[in-house]
Amino acid sequence: MASSVTFAGAPTRLARRLGTVDAVAMGLGSMIGAGVFAAFGPAARAAGNALSLGLAIAALVAYCNATSSAQLAALYPESGGTYVYGQKRLGPFWGFLAGWGFVIGKLASCAAMAMTFGSYAAPALARPLAVGAVIALTLVNYLGVQKTAALTKIIVSIVLVALASVVGAVWLGGAADVGRLWPLEGASVHGVLQSAAFLFFAFAGYARLATLGEEVMDPQRTIPRAIPLALGLSLLVYVVVAVSALAGAGASALATSPTPLVTAVEGGRLAGLSPAVRVGAAVASLGVLLSLIAGVSRTTFAMAAHRDLPHFFAAVHPRYKVPHRAELAVGLLVAGLAAAVDLRSAIGFSSFTVLGYYAITNAAAWTLEGEERRWPRALAGLGLIGCATLALTLPLESVLAGAGVLALGASLCWVAQRARAQRTP
Repeated sequence: MASSVTFAGAPTRLARRLGTVDAVAMGLGSMIGAGVFAAFGPAARAAGNALSLGLAIAALVAYCNATSSAQLAALYPESGGTYVYGQKRLGPFWGFLAGWGFVIGKLASCAAMAMTFGSYAAPALARPLAVGAVIALTLVNYLGVQKTAALTKIIVSIVLVALASVVGAVWLGGAADVGRLWPLEGASVHGVLQSAAFLFFAFAGYARLATLGEEVMDPQRTIPRAIPLALGLSLLVYVVVAVSALAGAGASALATSPTPLVTAVEGGRLAGLSPAVRVGAAVASLGVLLSLIAGVSRTTFAMAAHRDLPHFFAAVHPRYKVPHRAELAVGLLVAGLAAAVDLRSAIGFSSFTVLGYYAITNAAAWTLEGEERRWPRALAGLGLIGCATLALTLPLESVLAGAGVLALGASLCWVAQRARAQRTP
């Protein structure tokens, strides 16, 4: 437990300005976005109306990961998330692999979110709008984490209104048919697990709180409260929306629609609310993109501070107290990807690397002892098994691409460690 006191009392390189409400809002902004507007389509293709089972499995794995992340973040309240935890609990190699997978995978997620925004806002101008959104949100993050939290609260409010419009339009507009919910049709074990892997992509936002560990006030108290609370609220929203979408349109229609929630709304008498849903989807994508850029830049900052990435990116802005060079680098990379990336490929690739990241999180949490532990060790073990299982059920191209990136990261780490060993007398 001494290590907990040491890290909690250590001076932070960044400014601690986020309270519990800010932290929960950041988590909600990360989770209630891409998944609720986009992931139900591929999940329905994989599992039909049994996607509700996939949602339950994804939520269980996410809860295990959340408890592991929360207790580690309270013990090590530093920027970097599992990059830091892996180093502290498992060794430099696992920390590097987690950080590498997070940065590369989440760059793809950022590009996917930017493209989702552009596609909903104006399909004919999707890529220019995506690039413009990245530039604008990078500027917001650059001006300080309080600006990020304030804008996130506004975005979450707009998204919740849009989702309420979906639920209201389905049940009040005559589109709902509970017969579409049961019996479960066309579902296999593999299909349900694959739908869980797609839906897990939507839950992964709670890690953003861990990567912002150096900017949270009273992290030992705030983070363990904020992560489960944000996850629970998001799950409640997802269940209500999933049931409404299935009842409103049916699994087959959701599976073939690029905008599944719009499809659910347009099936009833209140189809006029569909523009509000489109606005909500576009805004939600911006919310996820905003928090993703913040999270990736903090992990880049942490890796640079430990010289696992160029030390140039470890600089902190003297006025805004943010890792400004890392922010700008991430923004430029995401803008470039948004100009060329394929949306579906980016989501699948990101899902695999994120599940690998959380597998390392759970492995690190497994090593906690005594007063360091806030939840049973069994949850960390279940989370580790769940992450590995879901990762392997993703489409083959996603598995191969993700495994290749992780293998490249492992090779770079091995080369760097050998170089350090040779320089050491």
